Amino acid sequence: MAAMKPRTGDGPLEAAKEGRGIVVRIPIEGGGRLVVELTPDEASALGEELRGVTG
Repeated sequence: MAAMKPRTGDGPLEAAKEGRGIVVRIPIEGGGRLVVELTPDEASALGEELRGVTG
């Protein structure tokens, strides 16, 4: 039986090219990570939107 581990230290924000897509791993509050796979066009559009709200 596997040991239960606390959900702490889930790592930093990461983005990596995997195959034809870009995989983004975002640590979330409460533990765990949100994993999203984007196309390069979607990643560019997301970057533009984030730049728009961060100034």
